Amino acid sequence: MSDALRVLRRVFGYDAFRGDQQEIIDHVVAGGDALVLMPTGGGKSLCYQIPALVRRGVGVVVSPLIALMQDQVDALRALGVRAGFLNSTQDLDERRLVEAEFLAGELDLLYLAPERLRVESTLSLLGRGSISLFAIDEAHCVAQWGHDFRPDYLALSELHERWPDVPRIALTATATEATHSEIASRLKLQDARHFVASFDRPNIQYRIAPKNDPKRQLLELLRTEHQGHAGIIYCLSRASVEKTAEFLVKNGIEALPYHAGLDARIRAENQARFLREDGLVVVATIAFGMGIDKPDVRFVAHLDLPKSVEGYYQETGRAGRDGLPSTAWLAYGLQDVVQQRKMIDGSEGDAAHRRRLGSHLDAMLALCETVECRRVGLLAYFGQQSTACGNCDTCLTPAESWDGTVPAQKLLSTVVRLKRERNQKFGAGQVVDILLGKKTAKVIQFDHDALSVFGIGAELREAEWRGVVRQLLAQGLIAVEGDYGTLVLSEGSGEVLGGQRQVMLRREPERAPRAAKSSSSAGTKSGRAAAPVDLPPEAVPLFERLRAWRGATAKEQGVPAYVIFHDATLRQIATLSPSTLAELGAVSGVGENKLAKYGEQILETVAAAEE
Repeated sequence: MSDALRVLRRVFGYDAFRGDQQEIIDHVVAGGDALVLMPTGGGKSLCYQIPALVRRGVGVVVSPLIALMQDQVDALRALGVRAGFLNSTQDLDERRLVEAEFLAGELDLLYLAPERLRVESTLSLLGRGSISLFAIDEAHCVAQWGHDFRPDYLALSELHERWPDVPRIALTATATEATHSEIASRLKLQDARHFVASFDRPNIQYRIAPKNDPKRQLLELLRTEHQGHAGIIYCLSRASVEKTAEFLVKNGIEALPYHAGLDARIRAENQARFLREDGLVVVATIAFGMGIDKPDVRFVAHLDLPKSVEGYYQETGRAGRDGLPSTAWLAYGLQDVVQQRKMIDGSEGDAAHRRRLGSHLDAMLALCETVECRRVGLLAYFGQQSTACGNCDTCLTPAESWDGTVPAQKLLSTVVRLKRERNQKFGAGQVVDILLGKKTAKVIQFDHDALSVFGIGAELREAEWRGVVRQLLAQGLIAVEGDYGTLVLSEGSGEVLGGQRQVMLRREPERAPRAAKSSSSAGTKSGRAAAPVDLPPEAVPLFERLRAWRGATAKEQGVPAYVIFHDATLRQIATLSPSTLAELGAVSGVGENKLAKYGEQILETVAAAEE
């Protein structure tokens, strides 16, 4: 048995490596550099933790996740790993203690924020110790035009210059081919071995719904499919975060807000509660979530359109890290497209930067409007091929394509008439009212009922016309401008008006798809989360007892529940009902340290359930 496999079994309690883990670990243990692209929940952390435990010296982990370092270190210490961190949250005495442990060789892993490596005293400290490897976590943060850029990451290429003989491993869960190349270039890892795992997360069901009172749609999702489950809801603005959290609380859902405008103490408290308590929902801006290691997040919902497919993949990937069925749900509407286009037009940077932002948005819109499998489109964005998954909304309830050329011409003609005959520009609402022949106060005020296009669109309902506008915007066949999002012709409009271009549109299904049978189980009427669907009914009472024991133990120690044991481990214990330490030690996720620390308590819990 290799040293790495011995560590995997003894420390982490797993019998075998997954996917490329063993090849990556063996390469780094032998002193090689590696660039690893692996999805969230794929086991990236083991790829540097095990080499750090096998090689001589201390593994130095560069991570931007200051708010989570304490939890990361607590989780490792619970396994018997000697871990510490240095960041701005510590006082002088705490830092000195960790520094002394590092110099004395009393640490296996040391976590550092990237900005610490720009301080000469930190570099001097590292120079006086013995380093086994450098791990650069969340490596996509070095991509300057990426969704999570951190300027301090640009200096990390200096690690190789100062310590040329120390292996480096850079890891990320999300990168297009362009981002992959940028990571390699900026971190000087072109000569490293590159490992690219499949980005597929088959346990996540991707669903994108047309916006129609999105908060109510969200509430229905939570009540019918995710009652009592932990989840993350993303909103674009701080105000929307606050309003959504307040709305959910009023409707009996325990929800906590999280955004940069909150007092730092409240923000930290809300994050800690989400990590430590079962079944909480956090409503957040994208400032929340990177590095969140909570394995039982059953859903991620977006109430606003993400700016890029990379961002969407990264955020939805926080669901179902334990491999159990989970939901990624997005509500998407016309106003999202208008708002995002306006933000791009008003963004800082040159024309090339705005074009780059525009291409990111175009790819996200294409994913929203596709009639093909969502998963196929998502993976194709990252350069990976797949077949229809059977577990996304477009697979479960296929959408139809229809020839929208004539409606598109009618809508574009209305924009033309307003400009040519009235020298006016209006937003989608007024244009749709004209097409439907609505004599609203605004239509009468501007004499728009006298236009030749007034009432020519009666064949479609208002919601359908708004869908036409949204999809024309998505395809670049119409544009928006100004603070009020007025509609104007784009470069592609002329081809449509002249009949040289056919316009195929997506017809929304009559019914929104519900979760497939394989997805998360619905909650019980009491509001508590139901047991996972693959747990035998007779094992449920013991599973609940074990969860209660874990919750009390985690609270007593001040750590998240998953630091004690993951749900997957508790499910296996509940199913096997072990009666000896040897039987318990054979359960996946029960390493030597946890067996010694918690073994007797678990056996007592199992025995009590059988009385």
